[in-house]
Amino acid sequence: MDLWKVPLLFSRLHMFPFFDLAHYVASVVALKEQRGAVEVSVRSPFACWFSAMLYCFGGSLLSSLMLAEPPVAFLAKGANILLASSVWYLVFYCPQDIFCRCFSFLPLRLLVAGMKEVTRTWKIAAGVAHADSHFKDAWLVMVAVGWARGAGGGLISNFEQLVRGVWKPETNELLKMSYPVKITLIGAVLFTLQHSQYLPIARHNLVFLYTIFLVIFKVKMMLTRCATSPLAPLEAALGHVLFGLGKAPSKVKGESATSSNRSSTCDRPSEQHHDGVKKRQAKKTE
Repeated sequence: MDLWKVPLLFSRLHMFPFFDLAHYVASVVALKEQRGAVEVSVRSPFACWFSAMLYCFGGSLLSSLMLAEPPVAFLAKGANILLASSVWYLVFYCPQDIFCRCFSFLPLRLLVAGMKEVTRTWKIAAGVAHADSHFKDAWLVMVAVGWARGAGGGLISNFEQLVRGVWKPETNELLKMSYPVKITLIGAVLFTLQHSQYLPIARHNLVFLYTIFLVIFKVKMMLTRCATSPLAPLEAALGHVLFGLGKAPSKVKGESATSSNRSSTCDRPSEQHHDGVKKRQAKKTE
């Protein structure tokens, strides 16, 4: 087999059932690791199940809302719902927590994480193409829907937290984006440019290269246990050049120091004047 055919064959992979299964396992396990999720599973199994479905199908739900489509359309995929629900039950209610103990095996976790990143690529590409079918050549719509389809679980995290009775507005992904949300946005831009024929690369080649990038960095972050985004140096450089983010704290400190010095110098004459008044009053009393 010729090497140039590998990206083409890779782009023809079917996500159901194995890759979707990996996505459901990684998503539900991530939900269980959230603080208070186990307590919710005991107190209200339905709320826990609904939160798990938001983790698994958040991208479909959010993209449907953005395109004025029925948000419950993902429930029509009975096989996917049954598979995700089975994973949810095993993760939260398996006797002796056997399922999660098996999943804690590092090679298995790496395999599942890599397969989940493959589904991310497919969702981004599908979201961009789906948006183009509704709004022809609408770049922003294509980027937004591709982003929502690929990272919907993170973008609706505040709503998912409300289902579990938690309200943390400071965790809004728009305020502080996580690495998956950032890299999905970049992927949505790339696939939009490719779909609009402004990026001179075949779709299957872009799918292959982008997926390899996602898998390599995901595995690297898990092996090194590094939570820092590999895009951090680029973000810092762009933020400094475009928005002056690196200058803001020092400038504010300088202004505050200057204002404090000015206030102290302004207070000195008033203090001297106050002391002079006291001395004159003392002489009069004498």
